[in-house]
Amino acid sequence: MPATLTDHGSLTSHEPATGVPVGRFPVDDEAAVSAAVARAREGAAWWWGLGFAGRRARLLAWKVLLARRAEEIVALVQRETGKPRSDAMIELLLGLDRLDWSARHAGRVLGGERRRPNLLALNQRLRVERVPKGVVGAITPWNFPLFITLQTVASALAAGNAVVHKPSEHTPSVGAWLVETLAEVTPEQSIMELVTGFGDTGAALCRAPVDHLAFTGSPATGRAVMTAGAESLTPVTLELGGVDAAIVDADADLARAARGVVYPAMLNAGQMCIGVERAYVSTAVYDEFCAAVADSVRDVTAGAEQDAAYGPMTVPEQVEVVRDHLDDALARGARPLVGGPASIRPPFVDPIVLVDVPDDARLLHEETFGPMLPILPVDDASEAVARTNAVATLGVHVWGQANAAWIARHVHADLAAINGALSYAMAPSAPFGGVGGSGFGRMSGPEGLRELSRARTIARERVRLPFDLASFEQPDWLLPRLERVLRWRHGARASARER
Repeated sequence: MPATLTDHGSLTSHEPATGVPVGRFPVDDEAAVSAAVARAREGAAWWWGLGFAGRRARLLAWKVLLARRAEEIVALVQRETGKPRSDAMIELLLGLDRLDWSARHAGRVLGGERRRPNLLALNQRLRVERVPKGVVGAITPWNFPLFITLQTVASALAAGNAVVHKPSEHTPSVGAWLVETLAEVTPEQSIMELVTGFGDTGAALCRAPVDHLAFTGSPATGRAVMTAGAESLTPVTLELGGVDAAIVDADADLARAARGVVYPAMLNAGQMCIGVERAYVSTAVYDEFCAAVADSVRDVTAGAEQDAAYGPMTVPEQVEVVRDHLDDALARGARPLVGGPASIRPPFVDPIVLVDVPDDARLLHEETFGPMLPILPVDDASEAVARTNAVATLGVHVWGQANAAWIARHVHADLAAINGALSYAMAPSAPFGGVGGSGFGRMSGPEGLRELSRARTIARERVRLPFDLASFEQPDWLLPRLERVLRWRHGARASARER
């Protein structure tokens, strides 16, 4: 059941499998969003004043609190998303790793550094400092409401910013719980404000006077966020997903590759921005790989039971997207290898594996966001790369040996896993983000910290010269000597060096 608007103008989230209400929240309008930004800006000044050591202590205290109350938040994630306990626990673990890494390494990554001056500035001492942007507006999705939120706010907070968080209308309780627990370790000031509602609330946050917008979601909404940011010259970070691919070369370990493709294709009911949505397989091993996939997926089923591989579709509309893409592929000649139309039993969708899928099928060009995997034959690695690059791709899984590194470097995606499922998302020190139609900007790692800070250059005179170079009052001999230095440094000396 989707999030609903009550007669009293409030938002209610529901358990996807049962429709039981989970939480009720206000639908914040533009005035409420502006007030939240104002409170966050006041908190940001206090938060920055704590310094790296002070912020590290508070963030690590928050991490400990989250870990001690793990069962509470895991149960809440389960209720609002429908995912099994194991998946919710993995979300928490990945999020805590991000929080821990950002808190411990922000000082090293963002601490000031001296820069070497050039000849014209030899009397200057140059220092580059990284300072927080101020208030970050974070709009997060429903598919991983705990992990993606922690990934975003860990970088933002560790860099010294305050955050105004707008969670998905389908998972507001998870967002509210995170804001409330952070407030327990920062009682002096509010450094993470919550705003709840539907698309209009998110649009109001994009128009509000924030200093950076971080959005994870659909390309259509990402374009709207970017447009709003452009109007106020607010920088944005967009993570938009894509029709992610797996490439299985002829020398791959096929049994392992089959398991490694099925897992990210079906995990969380396929509702993942980095889930495998198409697999290109060398013709030399195509039949064998298809058989291995069929064997691997045989016991994978959806359900509300705790031993189910995955739960219901969190958003009912997504069931219809899966149905439309399946009907379109079958009408164009695709053939089910596993499952089929009967696999769709709302709110659940059991695994569907397709073969003989034509290139013009919609599921090869549009993100399905469901547990459906088309397997397509290719002659060689070059063809696999070319077909992968024809559609926006956030992450790629490569299975093979001799050509694996070449493939990973030639796909048009900045996330690549070689012989491992989702391995690029495991390490908190690694940057996460897309390119082209999959978005831009980075979260996690040093790049995520730098993304949410800005560089400030301070030049200070260390030795006073007998004249000021930047002045209208210069000695007559200065310009001729500067011309000789120019010819020596960038002409004769440079030519000799290049020879």
